[in-house]
Amino acid sequence: MSTQVETTPAKDRPGGTSKPAPPRIVIQYPTPAVDDGRYPAKRVVGDVVTVEADIFRDGHEILRAVVRYKPPQARNWREAEMHRIDAHLGGVRWAARFDVDEQGRWEYAIEAWTDVFGTWRDELARKVAARQHDLAGELSEGVRLLQTASEAARAKSDKALIDHAIATLSDEDVPETAKHDVALGPELFATVERIQPREGAVTLDQPIQIDVDRPLAKFSAWYELFPRSWGGLQGVNTQLPRLAELGFDVIYLPPIHPIGHTNRKGRNNSLTAGPTDPGSPWAIGDETGGHDAVHPELGTIDDVRNLAQSAKKLGLEIALDFAIQCSADHPWLHEHPEWFHRRPDGTLKYAENPPKRYQDIYNVNWESPDWQGLWDALLAVVLHWVDAGITVFRVDNPHTKPFEFWRWLIQNVHQHNRDVIFLAEAFTRRSVMRHLAKIGFSQSYTYFTWKNSRYELTEYVSELALTDESEYFRPNFFANTPDILHEYLQHGGRPAFEARITLAATLSPSYGIYSGYERCENVAVREGSEEYLNSEKFEIKQRALDGPLLPYIQRLNSIRRENAALHDLTNVTFLDTANDALIGYAKHSRGNTIVTVVNVDAHQVQEGLAIIPANLGLPPSFTAHDLLTDERFVWRIGANYVRLEPGVRQAHVVRVEI
Repeated sequence: MSTQVETTPAKDRPGGTSKPAPPRIVIQYPTPAVDDGRYPAKRVVGDVVTVEADIFRDGHEILRAVVRYKPPQARNWREAEMHRIDAHLGGVRWAARFDVDEQGRWEYAIEAWTDVFGTWRDELARKVAARQHDLAGELSEGVRLLQTASEAARAKSDKALIDHAIATLSDEDVPETAKHDVALGPELFATVERIQPREGAVTLDQPIQIDVDRPLAKFSAWYELFPRSWGGLQGVNTQLPRLAELGFDVIYLPPIHPIGHTNRKGRNNSLTAGPTDPGSPWAIGDETGGHDAVHPELGTIDDVRNLAQSAKKLGLEIALDFAIQCSADHPWLHEHPEWFHRRPDGTLKYAENPPKRYQDIYNVNWESPDWQGLWDALLAVVLHWVDAGITVFRVDNPHTKPFEFWRWLIQNVHQHNRDVIFLAEAFTRRSVMRHLAKIGFSQSYTYFTWKNSRYELTEYVSELALTDESEYFRPNFFANTPDILHEYLQHGGRPAFEARITLAATLSPSYGIYSGYERCENVAVREGSEEYLNSEKFEIKQRALDGPLLPYIQRLNSIRRENAALHDLTNVTFLDTANDALIGYAKHSRGNTIVTVVNVDAHQVQEGLAIIPANLGLPPSFTAHDLLTDERFVWRIGANYVRLEPGVRQAHVVRVEI
């Protein structure tokens, strides 16, 4: 982006024309800006926004610049002064910072102008320093500039100071050296800089937007559970105190709606359901209701309200699944048959994603002549649950629905309640995942589950954290899901589970696990499959919070909350470890540095180094406090020996103590 528009009113010019001269100042490459400002960047309440841009002009004149920014619904713009950040390199990059303390859509613009008085003062100072004399012409120029400033002065004290300087510089009886002292006085300079007109000012042709969410959109630990395996919604309610104690922030529930009977799936996704098989929660709808109803065996809408209220009292939030698909028994198929795909012979077309087939599910027809009615109905569903106290939604397969629908829906939901957070379950092409984030999704699932080597993790996290993608794409590193049991977990035993959750919890500000992870459940339905044997998607289990990994998970969540360095994505520095089976990285925020080293080999002892680079700004020697074991080691800049043995110690998570 390189745009500028002159904002100073033009004055009459020789020749009878009042057309302003072309602008002399260039503003380029402002950040944060997503696709040149086409989409908003993302921040959360409490963040500091750093705005940067290249700003320059022809010649040697001194420039000044500000960031003008405006909170949501505000009428007046605020300003933060910009400063050159690479002047020592002869660069033209400028920066300023401002705090965002309110949810909603903020705007910022950059304004730059020629500092006429500052340029004149700088030239005079250099001539005086060079012992040049007879500077009456230069002083006369200063008088004219001061007269302009005097006209702009509003405070009597400012005007008095400037008029005194004008009188001194104009008095032939005042010695030249005294005039120089007055002209170069710091108080006069500060006053004139503050009030002089912004000569030749230019600004971006349109403001750039920033969407500011609540902090949960950036930092959260998720726990996924099927309510039917915990005694329904009331049973889940009884587990909330323990889940809060374990350090989770969001409890995510797969669909809680009535489940269809037609083509209901049986155990392990079989095509024939037995008389007691409950069916898949994603086959939504029966004669008792659809997306706005609660399965009678799980509870009632009042149970949802009570669950949401109980959770918030404990600092938790309940997330519901929003899956836009219907069973053959969903009321919409009878009330709005035009919303569904039908073959030429009139039969319904069930959902498929070859080779997967979903005989119990029907997708809606986004090309329906009544598409607006469909959109409105889906918006009403979301608002129905928002009004019941739900402000977090995990959205199923959003990449298979129209992008414009999601932009429209999220915008309308946020007009109703700005607290709502949307997590995109989109394991698809990178450009599609990025676009979903740009149009409004707060977080997204990622490829993390399939990144298990040091090289893969370093490359992928660097892409997420250290490129422009970090301005709008917030990853949520789920270590497993009901659909994804990676072979690394299938064959690695408990050490693999420890390694993966350590990576998820310390690399990404948001991460999640599906219940059973704490029990190291790792049996696939068959070799080469990522589906669980006896998947909970198709049967009811008897769940309890009693897995052997729970103390480890609780400690990790505590470490995350207590260390601000783990609340950010973009502050990661990967370390050389001298061993590809060890991945090391440091995260640093003001006053807090966390160094993590994980053995990604779940079977063998691995030895190597944590090589701490000098550019982290740490002292030559420091105490490395392992927050997992409470041990302390003396580490230093450079190489530090590490030995990680599966079954004994899978990782170091150390805090630098100085």
